[in-house]
Amino acid sequence: MTPKAPPAGPSAPDRPARRVPAARALRALFRRAQRTPWRRSATAAACGALPALAFPAPSLWWFAYVALVPWILLIRSAPTARRAALDGWLGGAGFMFAVHHWLLPSLTVFLPVLALLLGALWAPWGWLVGRLLGAGAPGGAGRPAAGAALVLLPSGWLLIELARSWQYLGGPWGLLGASQWQVAPALRLASIGGVWLVSALVVVTNTALALVCAVPAARRTAAAVLLAASVAAGTVWLWAPRPHRAGSFRVAIVQPGVIDGSAARFAREVHLTRRLAGTHPDLVVWGESSVTVDLADHPGTTATLSALSRLVGADLLVNVDAERADGSGISKTSELVGPHGVTGPVYDKMRLVPFGEYIPLRSVLGWATSVGKAAGQDRRPGRSQVVMDTGALRFGPLVCFESAFPDMSRHLVADGARLLVAQSSTSSFQGSWAPAQHASLAALRAAETWRPMVHATLTGISAVYGPDGSPVGRRTGTADSAATVYEVPGATGTSPYVRLGDWVPHLALLLVLLAAGYEAVRTLRRPRAVPGPAGAADGPAGPDPTEPARPGDPAEPADPARPELSRFPKP
Repeated sequence: MTPKAPPAGPSAPDRPARRVPAARALRALFRRAQRTPWRRSATAAACGALPALAFPAPSLWWFAYVALVPWILLIRSAPTARRAALDGWLGGAGFMFAVHHWLLPSLTVFLPVLALLLGALWAPWGWLVGRLLGAGAPGGAGRPAAGAALVLLPSGWLLIELARSWQYLGGPWGLLGASQWQVAPALRLASIGGVWLVSALVVVTNTALALVCAVPAARRTAAAVLLAASVAAGTVWLWAPRPHRAGSFRVAIVQPGVIDGSAARFAREVHLTRRLAGTHPDLVVWGESSVTVDLADHPGTTATLSALSRLVGADLLVNVDAERADGSGISKTSELVGPHGVTGPVYDKMRLVPFGEYIPLRSVLGWATSVGKAAGQDRRPGRSQVVMDTGALRFGPLVCFESAFPDMSRHLVADGARLLVAQSSTSSFQGSWAPAQHASLAALRAAETWRPMVHATLTGISAVYGPDGSPVGRRTGTADSAATVYEVPGATGTSPYVRLGDWVPHLALLLVLLAAGYEAVRTLRRPRAVPGPAGAADGPAGPDPTEPARPGDPAEPADPARPELSRFPKP
């Protein structure tokens, strides 16, 4: 008797696709996460927080290129569009909280609330991930719109970054591209399209890797996009235009360190500045809030600063944080002091920190001062930027987190600034990630504009970056009290980003609008099912399958070629 042959295995088209180990581990994690809605929500927030590790102080810059993958795959597994949007919202809230966690001692209960409010910006992005990569994606499950996802998900992310860059929503702290501040090829990309182009590259890479992990049908497309992005980034790094080096200038940063009391801090700044005599700087920079009296109403303080200018042989850039003598309020004002007193135009900080320098809707939220370190009095914002001139050097001042706004440094350079100077104070956040994050922003602004940038603080980290974003000299840390002179390389030329502006987020907006328009037209042109007239069907109408059988009704003959479907609900 011939032995029975073993059953044939599945044919090639039906054989399950091989899965990469990372995808298998993530799927197991997500299965456990979906056991309860609360557990899934916590997982979404945790996945959204992962990109924060790419920023200083951890500075795991390479992690940015994979950090979004778990979040994208979690959203992809959402059973409904509403759940996908919720996963996007909670992930965005987790990201906002993680990037700004060092604000918790100052904002207390407001930080989680603000994180949830800003996280809502990612709800449409989560819906888009589910729409393009989920089970209901065009083409059916397993055949998602990979090409559309690789274009629209980065575009959607850029629109979120553009929206939250509005100063009244807290400003552009934690833009994903800013995590690449120490990567030379990324800085070269920033000179072409600003930090926005770097963010787009990071999100494209994450989207492609998510497709490689979870969607076998899209692996070739994803691999091709990864290869194309790598080639494009390498081409820009090797052959994109570079700033033209043009001489150098000497800039001194005076960092007094952590000192209690404004009078004691001012005395320390004076002492450190006197030690610069004989070093021949072109400019001496003090940090934010380095002077706490109005110079117009305190001639003695002005005389002290003028004497220092004569001793050192250079103008002093100080920052006044004080009530105006004319009663117009408090502003943070950068003033240039020469041998004969204040010289040239002054600059009032334009973009203030919400809650830190003013309280939005103070009549409603003024109680924030009793539970955190919110501003007791609103600062007055300035109206326009200025370029200051020492006679030998034209520079553009920025104050505090204004260095996070790409457009401000771009406008200063377009107005003729040869150097960018940011005066800052992170004394309230010593020991946190804030000083390192703030100092890193200067590298991006320098690379974007082809102009060197000085980041001078009261308590560290102070740093200087060249026109290509590379560090110049030694950074002054949070434990230092010193006056340091830097030989800063100059540059000429106009970077593509300064010339073209924010073309990358504008292109992203255009692509999203085109996709929305295409989808709207496609929906309108889709034929609608029209019920036919009663009795139009051939033959007598059969029994209604939704009605229970009645006694005497003839039984419908069974069709042996059709599987039994009565146990499943009718769709």
